[in-house]
Amino acid sequence: MQSQRRLEILRAIVDEYVATQEPVGSKSIADKSSLGLSPATIRNEMAVLEDEGLITHPHTSAGRIPTDAGYRLFVDKLSTIKPLSTAERRAIETFLGGAHDLDDVVKRSAKLLAEITKQVAVVQYPILGDFHNRDMMAISGTANLARSGDDLGSTLSPILEALEEQVVLLRLLSDAHPTVHVTIGSEQHEANLQTTSLVTVGYGQGESPLGALGIIGPTRMDYAGSISAVSAVARYIGRYITDGAK
Repeated sequence: MQSQRRLEILRAIVDEYVATQEPVGSKSIADKSSLGLSPATIRNEMAVLEDEGLITHPHTSAGRIPTDAGYRLFVDKLSTIKPLSTAERRAIETFLGGAHDLDDVVKRSAKLLAEITKQVAVVQYPILGDFHNRDMMAISGTANLARSGDDLGSTLSPILEALEEQVVLLRLLSDAHPTVHVTIGSEQHEANLQTTSLVTVGYGQGESPLGALGIIGPTRMDYAGSISAVSAVARYIGRYITDGAK
């Protein structure tokens, strides 16, 4: 069983690694966190976290980085929803509020999600009466993956190839629910996407989503911020549909 102290050290490692992209050492945690622990104590707890498969160390560094299992524990137990800033909320309302129709809302939603999260955003068109769009979805932000080259390494090209296939994207969104779902690294069914994480949610009314949207990016992701952004945009599209999109 995880001790609360150990969980807080894991939180500190994830937060710092996501922010800096640098492996995290015990001294850095002692200096920057409010845990009030010595580097020696933190090192001992990090050794246990590593034995449990929650963190690991790159071969060239004495610092540690989270594993997929570490990110999973972080998301399930430690991550808190990060409220969108006033500027982000205003941007959503202003940018999406200027849409002419449902097609425009979907395209704008993908663009906005990619800009807010700095990840790839995918928005599925809804199944709604006579409304059909042959493209089936809008995608934006693939260039963000190229900026994550250090995270993705040699897996970048296969990821880009996978994202070019609409059937792959539809599969990624097919299990979306009214509540946000996070799929991390090796949990991905698509072999070419197992160095990425996926944050998805359905949108529409009630328990049967009319469509889905999500973001995909490296496992070194701001999960709390991404969950907030995905939720906010899904609520907006759902409200647009409820208010009488044609």
